[in-house]
Amino acid sequence: MADEIHHNGDEAPAAGEPVHLPGPSYLPVVTAAGLTLALTGIVINWVMVGVGVIITVWAIVRWIRDTRADIGELPLEH
Repeated sequence: MADEIHHNGDEAPAAGEPVHLPGPSYLPVVTAAGLTLALTGIVINWVMVGVGVIITVWAIVRWIRDTRADIGELPLEH
């Protein structure tokens, strides 16, 4: 099947619609670090759990806020 590809010299048709990709973000890494700190704190010290939970919640709230702002900029037909 793959050997039967025919090229007639025409270019490929234009894409139907543009693909929206979010911009780069450090928030997934911060969320993972906060969660790791909180889970490690369960074994080591309860203060670490508190700091890890605060970092994780802050990063998740910020991530959701940035995503909602990004989606709000899309055209209405999406």
